[in-house]
Amino acid sequence: MELNFGTNVFGFPILSLVTYLPLAGAIFILFVNKEKVKFIKYFAFAVALVDFFISIALWLGFDRSTWHFQFVERCSWIKALGVEYYFGVDGISLLLVLLTTFLTAISVLSSFNYIKERDKEYYIAMLVLETGMLGVFVALDMFLFYVFWEVMLVPMYFLIGVWGGPRKLYAAIKFFLYTLFGSLFMLIAIISMYFLYHHITGVWSFNFVKWTYNMHIPAGFQFWLFLAFFLGFAIKVPLFPFHTWLPDAHVEAPTAGSVILAGVLLKMGTYGFIRFSLPLFPEASKYFIPFVAILSIIAIIYGALCALAQEDMKKLVAYSSVSHMGLVMLAMFALNPMGLEGSLLQMINHGVSTGALFLIVGIVYERAHTRLIKDFGGISKVVPAFAAFFMITMLSSIGLPGLNGFIGEFTCLAGVFKHNWVYAAFAVTGVILGAGYMLWLYQRTMFGRITHEKNLKLTDMNLREWIYMTPLVITFIWIGIYPKPFFNIMKVSVDHLVERVNPGYFKQKAQHEAKLKEALLKLSHGEKAQALD
Repeated sequence: MELNFGTNVFGFPILSLVTYLPLAGAIFILFVNKEKVKFIKYFAFAVALVDFFISIALWLGFDRSTWHFQFVERCSWIKALGVEYYFGVDGISLLLVLLTTFLTAISVLSSFNYIKERDKEYYIAMLVLETGMLGVFVALDMFLFYVFWEVMLVPMYFLIGVWGGPRKLYAAIKFFLYTLFGSLFMLIAIISMYFLYHHITGVWSFNFVKWTYNMHIPAGFQFWLFLAFFLGFAIKVPLFPFHTWLPDAHVEAPTAGSVILAGVLLKMGTYGFIRFSLPLFPEASKYFIPFVAILSIIAIIYGALCALAQEDMKKLVAYSSVSHMGLVMLAMFALNPMGLEGSLLQMINHGVSTGALFLIVGIVYERAHTRLIKDFGGISKVVPAFAAFFMITMLSSIGLPGLNGFIGEFTCLAGVFKHNWVYAAFAVTGVILGAGYMLWLYQRTMFGRITHEKNLKLTDMNLREWIYMTPLVITFIWIGIYPKPFFNIMKVSVDHLVERVNPGYFKQKAQHEAKLKEALLKLSHGEKAQALD
């Protein structure tokens, strides 16, 4: 196996350790007596927390000066088919790996009081799900990627279908069928590229890196391959009009399931576009910019308007995800460094902010056993600590300067404006509507008179809830005040991707800046007429 220096932790390759540690924890729990509920809970949390701490080593040891994949693990797996066990991360996937381990640990801790039955099976499903999600972000062999993509569906199906709300089976089956439908088209495209690569090179391989740099796909063929991948990834985002599974899945899923669904699973769709669609199909990606932009703008505005109309807090947050992810897609397909950096940062921001919003809804639901907005009002007087956390999370989601949402939205909109100011003008309406529905939600639940006497007996946040909400708030403030470390991680990888999709982009940019500088210099010397010419 090929391993770069510094990839071993406790004698294990670090990416495999991070990916499979949750699976090992799930297998261990399988042999624990189901009556030992407390041990199972704390053990699952310990595994998720240790996995997060190990993943921090990726951040600390990452070389920010190169776009090449790092911490690489590679060996032959199914030699006859050209399938490899091939793991690696760059500045794009590293941040999503950290997001996954971070949110999984928080989600497991948040489940301690929420899950009342089949605890053993629940925590096994959570840990297996984490392995599936991490595998998607680190796999560089397309066969291996597809295996993880499909594995992830099973535990999420059970999380919704077993521990969900009254319509849990409907929501679980709908989620599974939508995702599986898109995945089948993606599988057809992967197999087609597998045969195309063999036709061009004479070698059987699913190696994504080889596909990217050793195979030029004809423009006409790119068109159909892009659409096949588009279906698989757009359903997962979800992009309008493939979004209808999302509100049902969110509303019926347990709180931790909603956190993982919004925080990580939706990012698998946007990650698929930025990792595979853009570099493999550059001509098709540019051709489909107007198509993706129109769908993204519809998602931004439609999702926000639907959120304004909701009476259920959880459904409101679900529709807000449709709107926010529309902005992520729009910025991504601006295909310039600022747009792609903003898109990637906003994936992280949406993961922590919307994940926190679902936790907030879960906290109040555990106490009041209702999520209807009309059943609240004035409860900030009874639960001031909860109201404070809710306020910070809400302001993070709407993009208040000084918090993470502002940096992400500003960078996204700047990138979109640079590409097409008309797209940016439409996208801004989503930001305005977002402030509207979140502020209105907060006003109706936290302020005013307490009209329901049972709300006078609500208890404020306990120590466990403080422990899992505080790191999220710290993350809001950290990214909002000092986002430089995040941009530094992704910059070189994003610049390389832009050059791949838009060859000569940086050369043209340098020439434009040189001409502008020359014109300004002439103006400063009084040669105004010549400079204007």
